[in-house]
Amino acid sequence: MSTGAPGSAPYYFVPNPSKWPIVGSVALTFAGFGAAGLVNGAGYAPYVLAIGFAILIYMLFGWFGTVAGESEGGMYNQRVDVSFRWSMSWFIFSEVMFFAAFFGALYYARSITMPWLGDFDHKAFLWPDFQAAWPNTGPTGTIEAFQKIGPWPLPTINTALLLTSGVTLTIAHHALKDGRRGALALWLFITVALGVIFLGVQAYEYGHAYSDLNLKLTSGVFGSTFFMLTGFHGFHVCLGAIMLTAILGRVLRGHFTAEHHFGFEAAAWYWHFVDVVWLLLYVVVYWL
Repeated sequence: MSTGAPGSAPYYFVPNPSKWPIVGSVALTFAGFGAAGLVNGAGYAPYVLAIGFAILIYMLFGWFGTVAGESEGGMYNQRVDVSFRWSMSWFIFSEVMFFAAFFGALYYARSITMPWLGDFDHKAFLWPDFQAAWPNTGPTGTIEAFQKIGPWPLPTINTALLLTSGVTLTIAHHALKDGRRGALALWLFITVALGVIFLGVQAYEYGHAYSDLNLKLTSGVFGSTFFMLTGFHGFHVCLGAIMLTAILGRVLRGHFTAEHHFGFEAAAWYWHFVDVVWLLLYVVVYWL
């Protein structure tokens, strides 16, 4: 095997057989049974779920550590780099389709189904006091009255946080390409901190929605689409912050060079994708 600088290997690197895929499968099996048991009130569920997550964390550290070691050991050349870029591109495309399904559900419920129901003879088919308005509380007494969350102040604050984090991440990228390691670490840390603050603000917003606005996951189609879209986005912000934290750890260990740093770029692509999704959410969910 080559031991030169990253990208110096003269062949397309094919790794040796690895235990990590089967370890990940075992982790997801435990996590799946644990999650299913949890929603059904099984007593064993929390323990099985915890075992699944523990194995998953072990797998992530081990597998990603192996890949980082191969990269720093000079195993990857330009052709491998191209493969990684295509892989990350297709992964982000799958994430685009994931969110497109939820945005599509929101559009269908609000812009197609609601006007269509309003065209019915609702006194005969629905209920006497039906109004084809969004958000809708359904038949009287079926869904508790609630208030929607407007764009100010919390969603706007979070928008500013994420947009700023995109700028700081770009500054960190330029610092990496210029060889300014101190600035790279500083701006990358600021990016992670902004992401964590975003999650804190969103958690506060959810508490406000439940306690003050009576807006819950059970608040009809509005509540389900609101929490599915914003909740899954928050989950992706959490994943992105974990990715960038791992990249920051590698930076502090001296990994990456100006010429070879796709691990950093892949995490940056993901973070910018999360930024774009939030901008759509901010407009479609909070303003419209």
